Amino acid sequence: MEIAWSQFTPWHALAGGALIGLAASLLLLVNGRIAGISGILGNLLHHEGREPWRWAFVAGLLLAPLLLWPLVPALQPAALVAPTFSWPDLLRLLAGGFLIGYGTRMANGCTSGHGVCGLARLSPRSLVAVLSFMTAGFLTVAVWRSLTGGLPL
Repeated sequence: MEIAWSQFTPWHALAGGALIGLAASLLLLVNGRIAGISGILGNLLHHEGREPWRWAFVAGLLLAPLLLWPLVPALQPAALVAPTFSWPDLLRLLAGGFLIGYGTRMANGCTSGHGVCGLARLSPRSLVAVLSFMTAGFLTVAVWRSLTGGLPL
């Protein structure tokens, strides 16, 4: 899997970031809840966490791209047009998902909860969490590139 850097524009990133910030702000203002995806999704499995807003939030995450792509075909990822996953790719994806899930439990939140919402609220715990996972990510890429001679992760 590779990123199509030739199609990247800062305006797309800025618009996406603004929409994420707006959605997180609205959830906090309207429901008094933090838009931490791991907490929202994880609590759907518990009886006390099955509030309707959680289902609506997850449905919006899944349905928004499906509704937008027919209107703006240029935004459709190439991987959905012609999937090219191999078994090693799938195993790496599953292992990465497991490690991320384990890490979010250890940090009591995910990148969206700590990075978007926690930092905006000036939470010291979120600052430590963001510095920790960003450092781990930088180190992982550096070690991977030194071991593989610069192959993409």
